[in-house]
Amino acid sequence: MRTPEVRTVVGQAMEPYLDDLARLRMTVFGEWPYLYAGSYRYEFDYLLTYLRSPFSLAVLVLDEGRVVGASTGIPLVHESPEMLAPFARSSVQPEEVFYLGESVLLPAYRGRGLGHRFFEEREAHARAFGSYAWTGFAAVMRSDDDPRRPPFHRGNDAFWRKRGYQPRDGLTLSMRWPEPERGDVDHDLAFWMRPLERI
Repeated sequence: MRTPEVRTVVGQAMEPYLDDLARLRMTVFGEWPYLYAGSYRYEFDYLLTYLRSPFSLAVLVLDEGRVVGASTGIPLVHESPEMLAPFARSSVQPEEVFYLGESVLLPAYRGRGLGHRFFEEREAHARAFGSYAWTGFAAVMRSDDDPRRPPFHRGNDAFWRKRGYQPRDGLTLSMRWPEPERGDVDHDLAFWMRPLERI
């Protein structure tokens, strides 16, 4: 298999990739644990938030020009109000956090170290500003006995902890999205945080 190209784009430079990114998110988020049955239009409109922020980035994985993976990041203060809401009751200030958006990668490209590369690139981008104390992301929480969990599924918790991330007590939120055959469902998400060391 060819070695894919990893390319980082910032702010407005994401624009040529928005369509591919929205479609890729639809594909990967349809899988466990998100089981997302939303719309292309919603995903595209959400990504416009990143396009409007001059400090955002997308780490793209390209195979012969086709986007097969991506991971995003943005100052938390530029994220949606529902992402900001949990910090109103936290000692962590939103201005101190660089938010790591979702990482999506087609199955054929997994297990090749790209997950680590996604974190390395986004953390380096956040560190370059010199003003952030934390990097963090929100992850959906699913029950271990959920019958929809694929057999032999291995979650990302161990991988995240190895990179220094821990769930932050009290930092949770609820988001609503559609699931197949269930319609709109409320989902609980937990924030995982890591102090951003200066190098």
